[in-house]
Amino acid sequence: MGGGGVAERKILALLRAGAKVTVVSPTLTAGLRRKARSGELIHRARGYRKGDLRGAFLVIAATSEEAVNRRVHAEASCLVNIVDRPEYGNFIVPSTVRRGPLTLAISTSGRSPALARSIRREIEGLYGAEFGSLLRCLEVVRRKVKERVKDPAERSRLLKEIASPEILAVLRTEGPDRAKTMVTRIAGRKMRGTQQS
Repeated sequence: MGGGGVAERKILALLRAGAKVTVVSPTLTAGLRRKARSGELIHRARGYRKGDLRGAFLVIAATSEEAVNRRVHAEASCLVNIVDRPEYGNFIVPSTVRRGPLTLAISTSGRSPALARSIRREIEGLYGAEFGSLLRCLEVVRRKVKERVKDPAERSRLLKEIASPEILAVLRTEGPDRAKTMVTRIAGRKMRGTQQS
């Protein structure tokens, strides 16, 4: 329920997760209108009506109308989240930062969604795209380590070393290329040593 900016963020996350989304709202943001035109979501261009939740698995009410939010809460017999009113819902949605395969979630357990958003903005500045780049490298190296290093204790030590705070420090100070070079060099040296012993 709702088609504004907050609803758009929630809807885009649901679409990325593969959900089939129906939006009930008299108006939509420009981005949501494009999604509706392309058939990525269904738009019912009107206000909420009794029965709109029939067959729903999950409902998010992102309207600024308290009366609508209460009606959605009263009718919902499924997972329901009322944005900014956690007491009306039965689950909360954490604020998230995504950097490629890295996802960081921030939750105040519904006590202050505004604080969660502020913390999310701060974290967005601390964790840039370079973290996604490093993770993709680690994924490849980890797969090779698991194939080639048979001793579980040695494998665990190596995987921890290539994902250590030192690697993160190099990532932040010298960039992703230097960090990835370090990861592959450390892993390569250890794997060669393991094969020789």
